Amino acid sequence: MPMPLWWGHINKRLFNRRAVAGGKWPVLIHTGRRSGTTYRTPLGAVEVNGGYLFILVYGSGADWVRNVRASGTARLLVDGTELELDAPRLVPEEEALEAIPVSERPPGFMRITEFLRMDLAGH
Repeated sequence: MPMPLWWGHINKRLFNRRAVAGGKWPVLIHTGRRSGTTYRTPLGAVEVNGGYLFILVYGSGADWVRNVRASGTARLLVDGTELELDAPRLVPEEEALEAIPVSERPPGFMRITEFLRMDLAGH
């Protein structure tokens, strides 16, 4: 079971701005599916062969996930480099955990079962 969405709303309003400004987290740059507004969301992103895997701490119903799936593209800012991503898709837990190094897997008590994969554009 993912973290409750109410915690995500608190996180979005209080902590995300600091995380984006701090530059320590990868930042997903995506467009709102209704508003067309550009958003910057700090996330844990795991580099995998040909793309990135995102651990869906708040589940697939999180706004950023819905935005990315609706548009089909996003950009990821990692260590000062902006990467174009496309082909967002939910991947099975087993497949995701095989691709994520043990040291970067979510703790078992969080019971996260949803993951999103995006490919580097052009791959």
